[in-house]
Amino acid sequence: MSKRVIVLGGDGFCGWPTALHLSEQGMEVAILDNFVRRQYDFELGCESATPIASLATRLDAYRERSGKEIKAYVANMLDAERLKAILQDFGPDAVVHFAEQRAAPYSMIDRRHAVYTQRNNVLGTLNLIYAIQDVAPDCHLIKLGTMGEYGTPNIDIEEGWLNVEHNGRKDRVLYPKSPGSWYHLSKVHDSANLEFACRIYGLRVTDLNQGVVYGATTPEIKVAQDERLVNRLDYDGTFGTALNRFCVQAVLDIPLTVYGTGKQTRAFINIVDTVRCIRIAVDNPAKRGEFRVFNQFTEQWSVMALAELVRKVGRERFGREVHIAQLENPRIEKEEHYYNAKNTELPALGLDPYLLTEDVVHSIMRHCLLYKTRCDPQVVKTGVKWKETDNAALSGFVARRGS
Repeated sequence: MSKRVIVLGGDGFCGWPTALHLSEQGMEVAILDNFVRRQYDFELGCESATPIASLATRLDAYRERSGKEIKAYVANMLDAERLKAILQDFGPDAVVHFAEQRAAPYSMIDRRHAVYTQRNNVLGTLNLIYAIQDVAPDCHLIKLGTMGEYGTPNIDIEEGWLNVEHNGRKDRVLYPKSPGSWYHLSKVHDSANLEFACRIYGLRVTDLNQGVVYGATTPEIKVAQDERLVNRLDYDGTFGTALNRFCVQAVLDIPLTVYGTGKQTRAFINIVDTVRCIRIAVDNPAKRGEFRVFNQFTEQWSVMALAELVRKVGRERFGREVHIAQLENPRIEKEEHYYNAKNTELPALGLDPYLLTEDVVHSIMRHCLLYKTRCDPQVVKTGVKWKETDNAALSGFVARRGS
């Protein structure tokens, strides 16, 4: 029998292509979403570079193209009873949890956004823990975490756990975390709560600490060549990830915004591999009572190296003179640091990484060019300042909401 998988946050940047990929792999898929990610665009006065159809239109288009049905539920994770009823109705073998506020800058705007992020993410996941325990205790929870939970320690980053020896005794403990934003801290709380739930309730959990995601298309979206299936592509200073933002800036002929020295090193992954990693986790579930952590990334890059790569592709493939602007860093972070993260578990289970090359950057930039007229250079800002307690005046959020 095919596995039944519900994708929480299935209307979003990672959730939508994941739902399509799992469906194409022969699984019975459902999506749960409350569409709050679309509301953030209204709040911030920006939108995806690509036109995003409604979820109903997307699902109709997918059914027309594939003959397959993806069921949709509209719900807020904070509504515990509704969440429980949905899990009982669908009866999942696996739950893929993307349904959290995902941007560090958004969480750092002010007190209200910090509280919202923590409440939405931590309490939503707690509701999910209890819903699974009550109605689907054998279900495998696949939770999207982030490599940002670890920070930039001066030792190697292991996969979730650390073997320690102290005063002649040995133990295995959760790897120490040093998150860099209220958003990343919410993910740390999630990890602690999920590990606790595995010990107490016997849940089976895979925590995927994902690197920075780049790209927007996957084979399931590209092969169809149907704009109703297109994925979102964020390029603004709040939700736009580094490489995607640089590619849009390059096609708009505006300088690439590198914060500080640009020597900050992070883990990265193409969205093509994001969906493949989810499928691998579904196919290889954790054991009952096991809290399993995979570091979900394929490469490590410095921010400046990414900018230089985009500049090279812009010059050699598009004949554009791409400039790099090193701006004062709005974040509180180490700009020069040791960074060596382990990622052995997913490759051991069969992940053959889709690595970042000039051809890949060329493909992303071509995709951005298709939607160049939709992009507003004004929304690519320096970014939210970490030390500010209210960034409204800086980023124009109040003015945009008022208009």
